[in-house]
Amino acid sequence: MKEAFLYEKLEEGRVRCNLCAHRCAIAEGHRGICGVRENRGGVLYSLVYGRPISMAVDPVEKKPLFHFYPGSTAFSIATVGCNFRCRFCQNADISQWPRERKTIVGDTVPAERVVAEARRYRSRSIAYTYTEPTVFAEYTYDIAVLAHQEGIANVYVTNGYMTAEVLDLFHPYLDAANVDLKSFRDAFYKEQCGARLQPVLDSLKKMVQQGVWVEVTTLIIPGLNDGDDELREIATFIAQELGPQYPWHISRFIPHYQMLDRPPTPVATLHRAREIGYQAGLRYVYEGNVPGAGGEDTLCPGCHRPVIRRFGFQVLEQAVQDGRCRFCGTAIDGVGL
Repeated sequence: MKEAFLYEKLEEGRVRCNLCAHRCAIAEGHRGICGVRENRGGVLYSLVYGRPISMAVDPVEKKPLFHFYPGSTAFSIATVGCNFRCRFCQNADISQWPRERKTIVGDTVPAERVVAEARRYRSRSIAYTYTEPTVFAEYTYDIAVLAHQEGIANVYVTNGYMTAEVLDLFHPYLDAANVDLKSFRDAFYKEQCGARLQPVLDSLKKMVQQGVWVEVTTLIIPGLNDGDDELREIATFIAQELGPQYPWHISRFIPHYQMLDRPPTPVATLHRAREIGYQAGLRYVYEGNVPGAGGEDTLCPGCHRPVIRRFGFQVLEQAVQDGRCRFCGTAIDGVGL
């Protein structure tokens, strides 16, 4: 166990966790919504510090990050736990483990070893992913500081529900983030995820202000968030509040976990969403979970020719040199292109 970041002591032995936007007030002997932060004797502890449940070497495109050192690998780690309870979670077996099984599991891996493994596998970045990294922020912070000393970048794959205090604490060690913007409706967040919309929007804007490279992902679920108006609102928010240079990944829903009553997203819906994104002024819009359907390539904003061709998470061909399109010289936005 490790004493937690960003908490305050309250009356009667309670503590308030200020790590995520839930800001749980936790009584003695109890845990927060995430299931991995516990009040013991008026001290808040992380139960998952140094205890990853998963470690793997992934293409950075799997995060998905298409404009952050494309073609490189990200050493990816996760602990159990999450501050959301999404009914459609693709990693519910580990994200909901503390809530559903009431236990904490994971190997003992110090921060130094994580960085050493990333260096061993020549990964350009370390990605805190699979579950919500905010709930194991102490661990990610210690790794991130060491990673920067070795010239390794840090990536959050996140629901964006952290507080501004976390982003201030982590700055400047967070280099990139893929943020799930699951819907543009507060009701969706409350009913499907047990959260709210506004903190996610606030986090996105603050990351951009801090210079973090941001890519946004929206899982399109039939009948829940696939209306043209809502898709247009998401695309407009990205284009106008963040910037048209930040990519939007629109991913196909596949029935999973507690949401087995809806069909997979029609590919035609993804095509329509992509057009909506371009109409809103976005330069880069991608279709996910449909390899080979034509929506994975990076198109030059100038000449509209493919400058990075992909199949799934694999980069097949690049026509970018010194950050510019080889065909027309237009700048291609991103980091490490």
